[in-house]
Amino acid sequence: MKRSSIFAFLLLVSSGFILAQKDQPAFQLIPLGVMGGIDEANLSSYLLAPINNADFICLDAGTVYAGIEKAVAHQSFDEVPLTVLQNRIKGYLISHAHLDHVSGLIIGSPADVSKTIYASGSTMKMMQDHYFNGETWANFGDEGPGFQIKKYHFQTLAFQTEVHLKDTQMEVTAFPLSHVNPFESTAFLIRTNQDYVLYLGDTGPDKIEKSSALSQLWKTIAPLVISQKLRAICIETSFPNEQPDSFLFGHLTPKWLMEELSALKNVTNLAALQKVKIVITHVKPPVEKIALLKKELIESNTMGLQLVFPEQGKRIEL
Repeated sequence: MKRSSIFAFLLLVSSGFILAQKDQPAFQLIPLGVMGGIDEANLSSYLLAPINNADFICLDAGTVYAGIEKAVAHQSFDEVPLTVLQNRIKGYLISHAHLDHVSGLIIGSPADVSKTIYASGSTMKMMQDHYFNGETWANFGDEGPGFQIKKYHFQTLAFQTEVHLKDTQMEVTAFPLSHVNPFESTAFLIRTNQDYVLYLGDTGPDKIEKSSALSQLWKTIAPLVISQKLRAICIETSFPNEQPDSFLFGHLTPKWLMEELSALKNVTNLAALQKVKIVITHVKPPVEKIALLKKELIESNTMGLQLVFPEQGKRIEL
């Protein structure tokens, strides 16, 4: 065989191997809570780890222990819930300090073990001033008012700076979001090797928020979408379309979600975006509204995106 033919053959095999790798899951996501209200046993919280790895980061922590119990019941874990809480969750990424995103962490803290809580400066200040302050709740951290128990290390994240997530095989970069401007929420871009997942805390659309936070975020992640390194976007859709814009309170509807994803398509391309799983988070009860919201999302999905509706405790591969 000629050298040129051998080279062409090796190139073809190599390309096939790379494409096959992209088809293999890189992450596992275990929802501990998928809703944005009412049910305190099912509030926003997601465990994320590289595939075939048991060292998880907890993305928000509205419901933790009750969600772990559900995950064990669905055989997403083969250990008792307390072992999962103490040994499998290596840290917490908190997008903002609203109670539906932190209550599980707070209530579970006496039974937890030493680990790191990561948050932006404004979110960390609220956590320390209003929750872990020695009055509302014991200060289980190593900063802030009151007696410091120092079970948790409080690590403040600078925006657009990658940081290693301790005791995991993941890195994180934080980005600001607008959640009833000027109140901030956070998006977390998590990396393992060359694969990424983007998790967004609560956010309203740029037009309603009078913000460019999502637009800037889309431009930042565009190269990852195009190169097929971004495996999933976890993004909220809180209300059905009947919710007036003036009563969104920093949230998205199916209409606004699709408008924002269309903006992302415009800085990438449709074929690439179709390969990214869109995990719908923070749906708000009652169940009739959730059913309507899902119906509207499916009907408005003219781009043919991979919509994923997570269920509490059921493992998802990304």
